[in-house]
Amino acid sequence: MFVKDLRLIMLFDFYGELLTESQKTMFDYYYNDDLSLAEIAENTGITRQGVRDSIKRAEETLQGYERKLGLADKLSRLEQKSEEAETLLHSLKTKYPEASADLDHVAELFGSISL
Repeated sequence: MFVKDLRLIMLFDFYGELLTESQKTMFDYYYNDDLSLAEIAENTGITRQGVRDSIKRAEETLQGYERKLGLADKLSRLEQKSEEAETLLHSLKTKYPEASADLDHVAELFGSISL
């Protein structure tokens, strides 16, 4: 059985445009449309093994880009630090209500950062 690694969907969002058209199509059918290898083979006119090989190459390519560039890991760390900052801001607003307006402004600045 071919086990799906759902983290690959995030990698596809980052690096999918760097795959071949065939790899993008196979990957998209398999992970996003949840089609079986047999269904993809029927839709594309290639063998089930050819579909599997294309998806495996796409997965390896996506993981290779992530090892080299680390964009998904960087985003994950950024999101975690952003959550920590929001928690700290909330705590500071409770502790220092007189600084509430300034802390709201800082929160607004954090909120304006697109992730």
